[in-house]
Amino acid sequence: MTTAKKGKRKMYISVLPGEQVEVALSEDGAVTEYYVEMLHQAKTKGNIYKGVINNIDTNLQAAFVNYGAEKNGFLQIDEVHPEYYISPHDPNKGKKYPLMQKVLKAGQEVLVQVVKEPTGNKGAFLTSYLSLPGRFLVLTPGREQIGVSRKVEDDEERSRLREMLEGLSAGPGLGVIVRTVSAGTSKTTLQRDLQFLKRLWKDVRKKGTTEQTPCQIYQEPDLATRSVRDYLTDDVSEVWVDDAATAELIREFVTLVFPRKASLVKLHTDPERTLWERFGIRKQLDQIYSREVILPSGGRLVFDQTEALMAIDINSGKIAGKTNFESMALKTNTEAAESIAQQLRLRDIGGQVVIDFIEMRDHNHWREVEKTLRNAMKGDRARHDVGKMSRFGLLQVVRQRTGSSALSITMEACPCCRGSGLRRNMEWQSLQALRELHRQLRALPQGQCVHVFETSPELAFYLLNHKRERLLELERRFNLRLEVRPTGK
Repeated sequence: MTTAKKGKRKMYISVLPGEQVEVALSEDGAVTEYYVEMLHQAKTKGNIYKGVINNIDTNLQAAFVNYGAEKNGFLQIDEVHPEYYISPHDPNKGKKYPLMQKVLKAGQEVLVQVVKEPTGNKGAFLTSYLSLPGRFLVLTPGREQIGVSRKVEDDEERSRLREMLEGLSAGPGLGVIVRTVSAGTSKTTLQRDLQFLKRLWKDVRKKGTTEQTPCQIYQEPDLATRSVRDYLTDDVSEVWVDDAATAELIREFVTLVFPRKASLVKLHTDPERTLWERFGIRKQLDQIYSREVILPSGGRLVFDQTEALMAIDINSGKIAGKTNFESMALKTNTEAAESIAQQLRLRDIGGQVVIDFIEMRDHNHWREVEKTLRNAMKGDRARHDVGKMSRFGLLQVVRQRTGSSALSITMEACPCCRGSGLRRNMEWQSLQALRELHRQLRALPQGQCVHVFETSPELAFYLLNHKRERLLELERRFNLRLEVRPTGK
């Protein structure tokens, strides 16, 4: 097995041409991020559409926009750019935002960008504050701002980047935000990226005035291209790709960004092993789909998704019955905090997350676990907020979902339990089967000698082995022979 060098990060891109792209990032051999995109379910987050307001909900102060998707998108008043107001509004006089029904109307055309993918019965969350990401900069039309990513923590570097930005001309009505990967880059590189984004915005604006509504105006690149654009940093030592055509495209991009690292992109050609098997990633990826995650101390994390939130329970495992329970609880909770931060990224869990830690009496231990979780989540690209632990061991995390998670793309509700995780036991199912069999026998014409009852193989086996006496009673009562057959036989 090939292993990662100590302290080095690697990127792996697995492509099934025309069907699917998978991207994994690892550090010291441990997978820290994982993204999947099926091309027939390609993400819409970041795409820009020309839409039309279908109706306005005055109670929600939101508009429902037809932008060409199956469900209308949701546009809140605070996501409406003032350029779309049909009547003027002064935020300095009265409320910050006007009543939506006074500044927008049904049938009005708007350019919107998808902020959050549609999920379940909910349509996409939209904004009319558009943004176009490049490699080093993000262009923000309609907002004349100059900003530096908050993740650039060095004050001197922030000042240097801001000074360079002030020397660049974004143009009237355009703003620029410097991305984290721009740290250490030159003014010429930023200027080149800015020119590219301005040309892109010119095309978007032109289509916005000429294309029919509803339609797509701008589409984000595919996952492989986005990953290299957004996640390839100086500390990534290797990029492994298992598709020759994709590898060549990425190699061209890397040559522009890192001229001295032409050998960064490597092609996996081993026919005996997949890319995931070669680098020992498969087991780590499989764990994402498991309801339980085992901790080093023997404890377990249990994930349960509800409509409103993700609940994570920490089970004690081996610490039960230990004499020094408090120290073992601290150890398990600390391991859980580190693992949860990793799993939130890998599973791309968004919204509210409620964690039920093992109860601890010492308040200092509470603070230690909170600190461990916060530190572990510092590397998370998604915006997040970590609360404080209650005296019952509950802690809430709010996290932004960065994209379509591997779970939402690749999983579906079980046809047996319909997503509840539970189903009726075989005893109950057998009683219902006997009830149905009894109904069928009563409806039979007189003199029938044989009656065939078909059911699932599992239930047929249970009836023949656990309800044989009851079946014989029915045979005697109705004076015929019963045949219980597995479905399809």
